[in-house]
Amino acid sequence: MAAARAAFAAEGVAVPVEEIARCAAVGMGTLYRHFPTKEDLIDAVLEDAFAAFISTAQEALAVEDAWAGFCGFLERVFALHVDNRGLKDIIASRAHGRARAEAMRARMRPLLHELIERAQRQGALRADFTAEDMPLVLWSCGRVIDTTAGVAPGLWRRHLGLLLDGLRAEAATPLPHPPLTRAQLHRVAGGKSS
Repeated sequence: MAAARAAFAAEGVAVPVEEIARCAAVGMGTLYRHFPTKEDLIDAVLEDAFAAFISTAQEALAVEDAWAGFCGFLERVFALHVDNRGLKDIIASRAHGRARAEAMRARMRPLLHELIERAQRQGALRADFTAEDMPLVLWSCGRVIDTTAGVAPGLWRRHLGLLLDGLRAEAATPLPHPPLTRAQLHRVAGGKSS
């Protein structure tokens, strides 16, 4: 578990199980006896990371100023991403993780909806932003983090600042395209509809 946790955090969930077994100094048979599939291993290892993500959302909901909570949530999520690439792989995609990952996503959905709705009710977040837009924010900042990590590791904060300015209600102009539907989002993220 420790070897898998370190490998997923450093390289994301695409790291081969053979590499994890090698780092753990165990054979493939031992690995597969404990975790019959890579998805089982991913689920077990990333449970702690998901718990941090959910805790971050709950803390953001406790902030009286919904915009500050929303912004703080995103900043902390991306800081978690910087520390754990595997977390980003699981949150932004349906291609990895099974039972535990889907259960965590199910716990996360209402929290994200509430973060968005609170900020909209307080007039801070543009009214046309939807929960289905959140993966776009995650994907774009995630890409900036991954692309600039070796050159300007903190540049994601600038990108997030630009993005948040565009999400402010007072800066909103009509958007040229509707958000993805939930079904479209599942297709784009590489998974099945839930």
